Amino acid sequence: MTATPDLDASRLASPDLLRSVFRRHAAGVAVITARGAAGPVGFTATSLTSVSAEPPLLSFGISTGSSSWPAVSTATHVGVHILGEHQRELAGTFARSGADRFGAPTAWREGPEGVPLLDDVSAWLVCRVVTRVPAGDHRIVLAEVALGDPTGPGRPLVYHQGRFNALRD
Repeated sequence: MTATPDLDASRLASPDLLRSVFRRHAAGVAVITARGAAGPVGFTATSLTSVSAEPPLLSFGISTGSSSWPAVSTATHVGVHILGEHQRELAGTFARSGADRFGAPTAWREGPEGVPLLDDVSAWLVCRVVTRVPAGDHRIVLAEVALGDPTGPGRPLVYHQGRFNALRD
């Protein structure tokens, strides 16, 4: 069965239209961390993208209104953590404004370049920030992978329809 786009139901571009469309787009869930002047910062991101294999580059978006932006705006290195389906609560903690993201029960340690590294994640990377590109009310951060580990536990956590979900076979 083919679904033909209903042009009569179309809406003009708006933040709500973009959010509504992207709620239908399942995305992997990551937490980005950085060392800040007042301590570690971090946020949940679904905008993580592999950019290049040679050199190994990735990108993610961050709102300039985010509480993590001041630290990320000056950080030389960031941590990128791929969350597993067992980490819905952790994803929610790092997504909530005003949450004590690095307090109990969050388990973490200081890693290379002072980057906060979260425990028990499916995979993690420490990346050197290459540039920050203005993009509306966000910045796109390009970062080069320095080191990491892809061997953590669990199946991936995904974000879809405004909720954190597990994959189904």
